[in-house]
Amino acid sequence: MRTGNEPLHARSPLRMRCGLALWGLLWAIAGAVAFVMAGRPQWAAACATLALVAAADLAMVIRHIHQGPHYQPGRDIPPYEPDRGRNDVFGRRNDPGRRRGSRP
Repeated sequence: MRTGNEPLHARSPLRMRCGLALWGLLWAIAGAVAFVMAGRPQWAAACATLALVAAADLAMVIRHIHQGPHYQPGRDIPPYEPDRGRNDVFGRRNDPGRRRGSRP
């Protein structure tokens, strides 16, 4: 089922992103530990940096999930209404004399 009128109001699949961030965090920590045990401090530092990035992403995703349906709408919240040209600042999108694919 479609959940937004893409690309104007596309909604992010936060639960999937949360799972991927958690998966990446676990692998980055495992890599850092493995490289420390193997005596490769540069690779361990790279994995630790990647783990920090994944942890920050995970924290942001969890924050957005906790903020409620504005960021993570459920099945009971309908898609946004289509734009229908109301947000066209320069008036070029719905110009009746303009051919499709032509440059302004």
